[in-house]
Amino acid sequence: MKAVKLFYQERCPFCKKALRYIEELKEEYPEFQPIEIEMIEETQHPDIADQYDYYYVPTFYVDGVKVHEAGIFKNEMEALLRKVIE
Repeated sequence: MKAVKLFYQERCPFCKKALRYIEELKEEYPEFQPIEIEMIEETQHPDIADQYDYYYVPTFYVDGVKVHEAGIFKNEMEALLRKVIE
């Protein structure tokens, strides 16, 4: 399984949606349940966030490659999670 990093902010409404989609999709698709996501709250860990090239949250990296930045829809989250288990 591929490594996943999620950069987010606690107060971000788009990040909250993304997290909700992840939980919903893990319930709907058992193959997603083993996916582990390293979550980095950028305001609490600016030293880590500054090492990555992005401007908006949520931002997802899969195996070190940015695959999504900014607001996300549920179908996009499903596609992202499918990339992780390929």
